[in-house]
Amino acid sequence: MAKVALRPVEDSDLDALFDQMRDPESVRMAAFIARDPEDREAFDAHMAKLRASQDIVLRAVTGDGLFLGTVGSFVVEGDAEVTYWIDRSAWGRGIATQALALLLDIVKVRPLYARAASDNLGSLRVLQKAGFTIIGTENSYAAARDAEIEETVLRLG
Repeated sequence: MAKVALRPVEDSDLDALFDQMRDPESVRMAAFIARDPEDREAFDAHMAKLRASQDIVLRAVTGDGLFLGTVGSFVVEGDAEVTYWIDRSAWGRGIATQALALLLDIVKVRPLYARAASDNLGSLRVLQKAGFTIIGTENSYAAARDAEIEETVLRLG
């Protein structure tokens, strides 16, 4: 298993992250994505905003020193939530589980929420291993699928 670590997102990570966030299978599974994953200008503007915000925790996920994705926490309507994006080539290797555990050591706010497409069983497993419990579902528009889908809402603490 790779030695997973977190560090600040660097400019040199952005090309790889942009590519990861355009992978068709990753986009389908994430479901709730940018309106146009091919729009590099919008991606760069969004990442600049995230990286500059004092209210957002955003970390690069590395495995054995290699950039594998991101993990973070942000606030929506007063609720702190977590999010992560791991390169598809690293799925199924415990990378997301380790990265989320490391993030939870940094982000002490509780309760903490998470959301995942209800058919994204891998992501739901990662969240539940971290101690999140399912508290409900909602139907929401998923840009990646151009449809309303069921989204599972989870809570930690």
